[in-house]
Amino acid sequence: MTSRVQDEHDVIIVGGGFAGLSLAIALRQGLGAGASIVVVDRAVAAGKAGDPRAYALGAGSVRMLEALGVWQAVAAASQPVAAIDITDSPLETAVRPVLLSYDNHLDQGEPASWIVDSGALLAALADRAAGSDGVVIMAGCAVSGFTSGASGISVSLSDGRSLAGRLLVAADGRGSSIREAAGIRTIGQAYDQVGIVTRVALERPHEGRAVQHFLPAGPFAILPLPEQQACITWTEQAETGRRIAALDDAGFLAEVERRFGSRLGDLRLVGGRAVFPLEVYIARTFVGPRLALIGDCAHAVHPLAGQGLNLAFRDVAALAEVLGETARLGIDLGSGEALERYERWRRFDTFMSAAAFDGFNRLFGTDFPPVRALRDVGLGLVHRLPGVKKALVAEAAGVTGKLPRLMKGLPL
Repeated sequence: MTSRVQDEHDVIIVGGGFAGLSLAIALRQGLGAGASIVVVDRAVAAGKAGDPRAYALGAGSVRMLEALGVWQAVAAASQPVAAIDITDSPLETAVRPVLLSYDNHLDQGEPASWIVDSGALLAALADRAAGSDGVVIMAGCAVSGFTSGASGISVSLSDGRSLAGRLLVAADGRGSSIREAAGIRTIGQAYDQVGIVTRVALERPHEGRAVQHFLPAGPFAILPLPEQQACITWTEQAETGRRIAALDDAGFLAEVERRFGSRLGDLRLVGGRAVFPLEVYIARTFVGPRLALIGDCAHAVHPLAGQGLNLAFRDVAALAEVLGETARLGIDLGSGEALERYERWRRFDTFMSAAAFDGFNRLFGTDFPPVRALRDVGLGLVHRLPGVKKALVAEAAGVTGKLPRLMKGLPL
């Protein structure tokens, strides 16, 4: 990592999380050796000690990380998902029959998804970005303002310095100050739900099998991890969820066991726990004058399908490809033509994903007996249709539709 901060940059990225760091690495590859990219964040790659989070990355996202030279540092902390079981039952049910079960591999035998440790992934991205020539990491400061013009964009920093560039990329998360300063509003709503995340050690082998229990308050997911552990991610009504998260370890573990079931034996808490509010939204536009939005800055979806980070990585892959092609044509990176192409590529996919996950949450979030009966019949029918299951696996893996090169595992 170079320590000298240049005055002129091709792309200025605000946000040093998953989206911002992966975009910096991708742009270094796509724009070539002469490119100058800067990442601005108060605390780049600042993961919390004992962070229990893990992410379900589809095969498309894993291929992108391989193409960026990041996956090699993450694989050992990741678990391929061999199969997925889905149940749908009341909370008090002692036995939860599996209504839908399917193999989680693509036709070539490649795992359709992996469960990846959050801290390991963030650290690998930070290391790769810091080791990339042409990428400048500016930690300990924030963007206090910006002004776009015909020939570039000027960015003011909280420490009094300023930067000039051709394009500003907002990757600063759900409460994005860049999106707000640009006057870009979002469409969506907050759910009366929270997500709870923790980790447990298992008595019996999970064999790479993920489980999704659809309970009346929301989905309870068991995501397999290495070393005979699992990440628990579950949705709960907001008031109940906050009460559960505030319990002591014994009380909290009892609530986990109540939902987990006994199929993998006794459980033991490892690591911490986290609770966060749930919402769905999409920015009214993903672009502005010399500005592009990616990741949580542009959209948020319900976590029931674990697709939030995969959507962010698709933003990264699409924007990096568009900008790489724009640069090879000698066109200004911040031109309206380039930004409009990025938005067209990503907006429909994002909207359809957000609508689908919101619909699933509403469908499976009711305990009304006729609705439960109908959806259980539907799950049973899908279980008997191998072709449909294969299509669902491919869609969740992120390997369908018009894919950016990185999502195919191809360099830019």
